[in-house]
Amino acid sequence: MTELRDTSIRVPVLARVEGEGALDLEIRKGKIEALKLRIFEPPRLFEKFLEGRGYDEVPDIVARICGICPVAYQMSAVHAIEQVFECDPGPWVRAMRRLLYCGEWLESHSLHIHLLALPDFLGFSDVTAMAKQYPDEVKRGLALQEIGNALVRFLGGRSVHPVGVRVGGFYKAPSANDAKALLQNVQAQLPNAEALLRWSATLDLPDAPQQFVSCSIKHAAEYPMNEGRIVTDVGHDLAIDAFDQHFKEHQAPHSTAFHCHLDGKPYMVGPLARLNLHWQQLPDSLKALMRECGILWPSANMFHSLIARAVEIYYALLEACSILENYSIPDSPYTEVTPKAGVGYGCTEAPRGMLWHRYELNDVGEIMHSIIVPPTSQNQARIEQDLHDDLLTFGLNNSDDALRLRAETVIRNYDPCISCSTHFLDLRVKRD
Repeated sequence: MTELRDTSIRVPVLARVEGEGALDLEIRKGKIEALKLRIFEPPRLFEKFLEGRGYDEVPDIVARICGICPVAYQMSAVHAIEQVFECDPGPWVRAMRRLLYCGEWLESHSLHIHLLALPDFLGFSDVTAMAKQYPDEVKRGLALQEIGNALVRFLGGRSVHPVGVRVGGFYKAPSANDAKALLQNVQAQLPNAEALLRWSATLDLPDAPQQFVSCSIKHAAEYPMNEGRIVTDVGHDLAIDAFDQHFKEHQAPHSTAFHCHLDGKPYMVGPLARLNLHWQQLPDSLKALMRECGILWPSANMFHSLIARAVEIYYALLEACSILENYSIPDSPYTEVTPKAGVGYGCTEAPRGMLWHRYELNDVGEIMHSIIVPPTSQNQARIEQDLHDDLLTFGLNNSDDALRLRAETVIRNYDPCISCSTHFLDLRVKRD
């Protein structure tokens, strides 16, 4: 995400949530003299594209920001716009939005665990090589990913860049027969999710505890996903419209990707942060399973993000089952809205963490100005801090190839929306 900002001028150009990654590492006398994670992102201008567009166009436009988590962008957007219009879509829409989000968590977490993280921890160059030794585990992961796609298609019409979301609700309510069939398919994946969670607890993950601030939204009655206040484990409890009073993005000189600080310091968003803050809100059956597997929260080990994703996969299936078991067709799948001028805020939990939107609309519902802060930019400063601390513990006397693999593993652990989440980090080491 690249934008040109200072304290007086903000030119919105939301750059691609993608890019190429490089790491400059300067080692002097056994210490890290300098560490710079350089992300290169050509502008995509999404925030600027939104200006002048009608409110009804926003869900389809922001869904194109990310092919992996389009639902997150749609949900934060519709929440913000509905706040301006003083629209309450009602309990059916709220439940279906949660179901849609379950699908996105499932497909994203499953892909990350099996295609990105596990090859690192099991010593393979990629998932193709891993599948030769672990074919059943890879098939299981793809099955979990596909049920996530099915949930997104159920309400979104398609699994990539879904088109079923509108301000006020959904364009169409799926049939009861489709809901019943989907429920059966979701229930059939529960044993796979349990097996994945049990297996993840046995993995020989690096023991790399660190100090960091966990941040997510919080809902009083449920595990956070679509609504809530912003909280941290160091005492913050903020309304979402107070985000920009405490969270500040800035342009790092060595990167086109923004870094975001909370009260001037790095912080972490994502599944590990959510579990650290809200594991008590998980269903009792899931908490019992975690205790049986020896999984304890909160955790200071960054690499426990993999286990956190496995926990949230199981949770998303349980939540999807609960919603589908009570599925009914409403009189209307959406609430009509009346455009108004104003400023609205939306903040939801993407698979990778908290995603914040702000929209300013005129009296006919056109977007005058927008700000979108994705989780990858929020984690950027934390990733650099993690790299610094972890590489010191790992050992700077290791070869450049070993340092590169370790750095890639640390970066991929955050599941960032940048190409360095795959296996080709450009590492440049200067030793003195």
